[in-house]
Amino acid sequence: MNLRRPLRERLRGNGAGVLLPGQGRRRISLIESFNYAVEGIIHVLRTHRNMRVHFAAAVVVLVLALVVGVDRIELIALLISISFVLIAEMINSAIEAAIDVATSSFDPLAKLAKDIAAGAVLIASINAVVVGYLVFSGQISESGSNLVDRLRDAPAKLTIIALAIVVILVIATKALTGRGTPLRGGLPSGHAAVAFAAWMAVTQLLDPTEHRFLVSMLMLGIASLVAYSRIETGIHSALEVVYGSLLGAGVTLAVFQIFA
Repeated sequence: MNLRRPLRERLRGNGAGVLLPGQGRRRISLIESFNYAVEGIIHVLRTHRNMRVHFAAAVVVLVLALVVGVDRIELIALLISISFVLIAEMINSAIEAAIDVATSSFDPLAKLAKDIAAGAVLIASINAVVVGYLVFSGQISESGSNLVDRLRDAPAKLTIIALAIVVILVIATKALTGRGTPLRGGLPSGHAAVAFAAWMAVTQLLDPTEHRFLVSMLMLGIASLVAYSRIETGIHSALEVVYGSLLGAGVTLAVFQIFA
């Protein structure tokens, strides 16, 4: 039985840039590498229920971090814990897929490898729960007035969390619609979402001076150019760009209006 031919065809078909005997040397670009990486995230999010649960939990934790007003160190701990869980889940999924390709019958060692990978996800999840408890248990007991004061003094933190929520929602929407690739096509336009989120964040952070309108309009112009470039190059439709723009600006505005 020739097992090399199907594997060769899969490697050639997925565009991963793998060099096989007889093939010319080809270097994939940085953009292509990034695109493949985000495609992997979207695939796991689309096909694995646990990943969707982790993404939803990440959004809830980030919103709760705004509500209770965590400080910078606590926010870093939360972001590391969230990333740790997502990375462990993706490695677990990759190991499972590799084992399923390599084996066609029950193998005790294959089962052991899957169990070990699942155990890594469990450890990461337990760590995230413990970190979340340590961060939020002390914050929830503080008064609401002190919470508002802390949030007003942390514009950078609001911006980071707003952008993180926008990126998570963009990836989740692409996974649900299953259209396009992370950097080319699909609903919504991630570039437009991030550009308009940045415009809204800058507008909210500016002091109410005579220069606020000018700077805001300049940022809006830059964001509009980014969005228009996605339509002009044929990467996104107008609907996808408009949806991404509204998503980025709307989420950021909501974060600043509620918590700033």
